[in-house]
Amino acid sequence: MEINRAEPHWPQLAAEIRRRIAAGTYPAGERLPGTVALATEFDVSQSTASRALSSLRAEGLVYVISGRGYYVADA
Repeated sequence: MEINRAEPHWPQLAAEIRRRIAAGTYPAGERLPGTVALATEFDVSQSTASRALSSLRAEGLVYVISGRGYYVADA
């Protein structure tokens, strides 16, 4: 997926992660890539990746384990 530079980046990144969760690429209970890995893969800043993950957490799609990272929530 390529990020459209004319629009805010974090909603696009969140949508791609959401799509991967729905497709089963990231199954329930699996640890998601960290902000550095997402920033590198999608050529965005780490704060953009962090904002995308935070938005998915607010939706209840992922949860965080302090010091370990983000994980996919059960459906």
